[in-house]
Amino acid sequence: MRPGNDPAPDPSPPAPEGPGDADLDALCEAVARGEPGAAERLFPLVYDHLRRIAARQMGGGAGRVTLQPTAVVHEAFLRLRHGADRSWQGRTHFLSAAVRAIRHVLVDAARRRAADKRGGKAARITLVEGATPAAKGRDGDPAATTHDVLDLHEALAELAERDPRGARVAELRFFGGLSVTETAAVLGCSPATVKADWVVSRAWLAQRLGAAHGDGR
Repeated sequence: MRPGNDPAPDPSPPAPEGPGDADLDALCEAVARGEPGAAERLFPLVYDHLRRIAARQMGGGAGRVTLQPTAVVHEAFLRLRHGADRSWQGRTHFLSAAVRAIRHVLVDAARRRAADKRGGKAARITLVEGATPAAKGRDGDPAATTHDVLDLHEALAELAERDPRGARVAELRFFGGLSVTETAAVLGCSPATVKADWVVSRAWLAQRLGAAHGDGR
């Protein structure tokens, strides 16, 4: 975030919070091109931002999935670095890919945890529907909603078949903790579009997850 002394700042920034300028955009593109050393230069710049995302999303469940934010970030970055698709078109595209990588790291950890329990209750994780604790109640949502991470992952996959953009909105909001404005910046659409998609996708997910648990918990 850029230093400044703006009076009464809005808790929802106009773009994804974290390192970001033309240099970072260029570095993301350099990694996508396979430029030697680019990934090593990128990681220190984005580490703190990615760790904040992971810590936010693991706020109520880190102990249950036996992972720390630092480990999640390292694993997510390794997956990004060695993944087949590294065609990142700047900071926001990279952030979108990073949120998905974090999602899969957490899901894999939850699966291992569930397997270790031999059919026991799957790991749970607190998913924050906003960028910061100051976002409590923003956009008419509660500050946090707790779901079984494996159930949510499967529901999002099902939603993606019906409504790809709505599923991406939900993924960024749940697994990335992004605000409406930040999500719009990542997806390249208007906040109004994100809000409309979020209302529909969140309602669908609530019904789907409630049905998966009989009486909706």
